[in-house]
Amino acid sequence: MAANPFMSGNGPIPQPRFPTPQPPSGSPMRQFPGGYPIKTTGETMRPKDKRLKKFKDDSDTARGQQRMGMPMPHPYAGGMRGGMMDRKRHAEAQKRNQGGSSRKKKKMGDKILPQRVRDLVPESQAYMDLLAFERKLDTTIMRKRLDIQEALKRPVKQKRKLRVFISNTFYPGKPDVGEEEEGAVASWELRVEGRLLDDASGPKYDSKQKRKFSSFFKSLVIELDKELYGPDNHLVEWHRTQTTTETDGFQVKRPGDQNVKCTLLLLLDHQPPQYKLDPRLARLLGVHTQTRAVIISALWQYIKTHKLQDPHERVFINCDMYFKQIFECSRLKFSEIPQRLHALLHPPEPIVIHHTIQVEGSDQKKTACYDIDVEVDDTLKDQMKSFLLSTASQQDIQALDNKIHETVETINQLKIQREFMLGFARDPQVFINEWLVSQTRDLKTMTDVVGNPEEERRSESYNMPWTQEAVFRYFYSKVQQRRAVLEQTIQINTT
Repeated sequence: MAANPFMSGNGPIPQPRFPTPQPPSGSPMRQFPGGYPIKTTGETMRPKDKRLKKFKDDSDTARGQQRMGMPMPHPYAGGMRGGMMDRKRHAEAQKRNQGGSSRKKKKMGDKILPQRVRDLVPESQAYMDLLAFERKLDTTIMRKRLDIQEALKRPVKQKRKLRVFISNTFYPGKPDVGEEEEGAVASWELRVEGRLLDDASGPKYDSKQKRKFSSFFKSLVIELDKELYGPDNHLVEWHRTQTTTETDGFQVKRPGDQNVKCTLLLLLDHQPPQYKLDPRLARLLGVHTQTRAVIISALWQYIKTHKLQDPHERVFINCDMYFKQIFECSRLKFSEIPQRLHALLHPPEPIVIHHTIQVEGSDQKKTACYDIDVEVDDTLKDQMKSFLLSTASQQDIQALDNKIHETVETINQLKIQREFMLGFARDPQVFINEWLVSQTRDLKTMTDVVGNPEEERRSESYNMPWTQEAVFRYFYSKVQQRRAVLEQTIQINTT
């Protein structure tokens, strides 16, 4: 008959009133302050245990810093309440002063003064008002930067007037000069020049970025009278190429002493390219010449306005009577429209100027002026780009922000020291006792000590009602562990 572990010479040992989980053999045990055994492996850590583990890691880190020669936080920086957290902030401030790589990004909330400081220094309200104004200013600047970025994605053009000067000069022949020499035969010279007119209502044009006259055109053709100069010599042409050198004007010189009718064909160089619409499409959209993107956008606006999009298959467009005449189909996909536009878009028409080269009269030089509407890049575009790319002001603002953060941190540290000194000055004895209790609590948390050693070292703590049951539980767990070891040994021997 197996011996009963709860029987002794003085009678049976009372069993515990509460059931206790049986730990496996060899499981480490730990005790509560009253001596209750708890299991330490295979359990889910409670939130309190996580907090203790974090503080223990912080303590180990601090001791490691001390061994490496790094300065330890000041032990009296925290006062009675939150002493450990104040020391932690002090250590972080020291790391920042040392230029450590773990520097955190400053936040707007770090620049706010505590309420206690604002109560002590009424003048600090002006600083808080400046912070509120700074937040509004930052929001406005950020919104404007986003607006500028969106504006730069679209071509920013400005309508200007290009004044074209067409002048001709007549050189009469010199009868006393030989026929082979220059000037013996009467001749004329035609000059085509131009410049942008200043817009009084708009921004001033930057003279440093003055464009050459030829940069506004893709080609220029001067057609002279074919009866006077023949079919092979009546055309003067200029076309832009990749290697073209820009010029301020064009000149043509021909012999002759009669008035000559000529036609100038000027083809503007649009950027981005523009196209002339088919007459039917132009009447439908109310657009004569425009870029491809604007034409497609106008088509989409017409489709939405007249509800031509198929309600069931949104990718298809149900053509109305006008679309059927233009695209020659009753139904098409919107993605097919750019391809179908190729046949409906034509090169823009050139600007035609009819001019008469006059060689009669006493005035040898005669000039005619014509104004042409052209599109130029808005001068604000470069300014907006430079504003977005400028970093000098940002660096200055960041340096001032760092100074403000350092000043606020210094103020907070001085506030903590002031509260510490005031507490000590009001009642030194009570303050020291409370401070010792606070430091003891922090030390116990940092060193992961369980229980209350100060109370457990006194004999009164072992006369509490729970002491007897704790002893029963302790011996019971020891007996169960010993029994499990013996059973395991017997099982091994029998096998």
